[in-house]
Amino acid sequence: MLSFLYNRLAKLGGENLRLDAMRMLDGGKQLLESILNVDMNGVTGRVKFLPPDDTLIHPAYEVINVIGTGHQRIGYWSNQSGLSIDPPETLYSNPGNQSSSDQHLGPVFWPGKTTQKPRGWVFPNNGRHLAIGVPNRVSYREFIGQVPGTDTYSGYCIDVFTAAVSQLPYAVPYKLVPFGDGVENPSLTELVRLMSAGVYDGIVGDVAIITNRTKMADFTQPYIESGLVVVAPVMTRSSNAWAFMRPFSPAMWAVTGIFFLVVGAVIWILEHRLNDDFRGPPRRQVVTILWFSLSTLFFAHRENTVSTLGRVVLIIWLFVVLIINSSYTASLTSILTVQQLSSPIKGIETLRTSNDPIGYQQGSFARNYLVEELGFHESRMVPLKGPEDCERALKAGPHKGGVAAVVDEQSYLELFLSTRCDFSIVGPEFTRNGWGFAFPKDSPLAVDLSTAILKLSENGDLQRIHDKWLMSSACSSQTTTFQVDRLHLSSFWGLFLICGLACLLALFLYFLKIVRKFSRHQQADVSHAAAAAASSSAALSLSSASVRLQTFLSFVDEKEEEVVSRSRRQSLDRASNRNDCEAVDGETQDSKSGRRVEFSTNKDIGTENGI
Repeated sequence: MLSFLYNRLAKLGGENLRLDAMRMLDGGKQLLESILNVDMNGVTGRVKFLPPDDTLIHPAYEVINVIGTGHQRIGYWSNQSGLSIDPPETLYSNPGNQSSSDQHLGPVFWPGKTTQKPRGWVFPNNGRHLAIGVPNRVSYREFIGQVPGTDTYSGYCIDVFTAAVSQLPYAVPYKLVPFGDGVENPSLTELVRLMSAGVYDGIVGDVAIITNRTKMADFTQPYIESGLVVVAPVMTRSSNAWAFMRPFSPAMWAVTGIFFLVVGAVIWILEHRLNDDFRGPPRRQVVTILWFSLSTLFFAHRENTVSTLGRVVLIIWLFVVLIINSSYTASLTSILTVQQLSSPIKGIETLRTSNDPIGYQQGSFARNYLVEELGFHESRMVPLKGPEDCERALKAGPHKGGVAAVVDEQSYLELFLSTRCDFSIVGPEFTRNGWGFAFPKDSPLAVDLSTAILKLSENGDLQRIHDKWLMSSACSSQTTTFQVDRLHLSSFWGLFLICGLACLLALFLYFLKIVRKFSRHQQADVSHAAAAAASSSAALSLSSASVRLQTFLSFVDEKEEEVVSRSRRQSLDRASNRNDCEAVDGETQDSKSGRRVEFSTNKDIGTENGI
């Protein structure tokens, strides 16, 4: 019977398995009715099925937490309330209280007697310790170095790693394993390769995150920024007799001088026909242009501008002069009052154009970057073990067996410069990278430690560790700045562009105005010449191009008042000639009729004779 029942139910499929399926059995209908009529109190509570779906009344479960050989209740679960700390009977008896927002379940204790939710994997307490490789450095031990006489390590990198591991929600047993012979700085790229081969389980140290290393390992969030920079010897630059020329670059001086002359010439053109201050002999006019343009530098020009276009151009130019004066004054004040540092090397571009030897820290990726990425010749690369070697090589110079500059990561060189004030970082940082902890590919420790490093940065612990190891500086109190105070044309080209466009627009409008007036003047002259030559029926010939150009230049050079006065005289002459012509025409007509008309000196009164 049971076998038959099992086979029949299996044919129905799990998705269709319901109490109604019992009707298909022999006597199943009666069995089903007996089950649905059950109403009893069992171990889990009351057992009863409710129509029409034949669902169990008040289904509920108790949720327990098994701890070792014992257990504790966390809460209950039911269809009505979900997870709750109240018994289902209480909730079902009070249907109005269905809110679970104030239901706080009991704590859950996970294996290991911890309340932290497991992350899917843990290190066994009795398992193998992680072999963490650390570079056995011989220089810059402030970052990482072995404590003399012990097997322990200390330094900035170690403190950051220890603080980050303490933020993890699980224990990480590890053992620091040195890499290197202690005589020379080891190659960190080789250390990363060994870790990818399974020799180490992770790397803690001053490992820069660069492209070829990220192909072999996963890195955490950078805990310090450290790109490549150039360090070179610097000297104190004192003020001299020509210090007043240093605020502006040569190009800035040249363009400023040209604009002074251009603006003076434009103002002279716009004012020449209207303003007596801009007229006179040629020598005087040249002196006026020079004096006016240079006097605007001090806002001391005495010549007045009367034209509208001239005033617009002058206002824009005076604004440009105000900005230039303010910038020059600020820069010159800095040069004369603050001690300046100078160096013949301005950055990585200066090293590109020379053949001088370049120093780098032994074991650093700087050598490969300079040779493979930037194209420096390998023969120029000089390995240096530590800061003392760097100092000696820089002081010796390229002509005495030393180097012209040292290229290294900024974190090292900032520590190097903290007690060596004869050198300085020149030029900008030309790579952007940082240091991180390395782990094998797909290791969850890289992600978890990245989160821990971000927490250290947010709560200020990362900065406190930095200040503990890397803030000792003997040069921070010196009021010296590297020479970057020259003002270049690129900072002012917008002002010069606006002024230049204003000058061109003013000249264009002025030219249109003059051409229009010249055309009217020419028409008046042609009419006058035609009236004067009316008795001789000769046609008026057009002037040649050179004559017309000379006439135009003479017209432009002539004062506006004289042109207006001459135009008025020509108008009066044309009116007089017109009256004379009318009188002659009248006399001719009278002579044809046998009569002569005489006029007195008063042209308005005439006497008629010979009638």
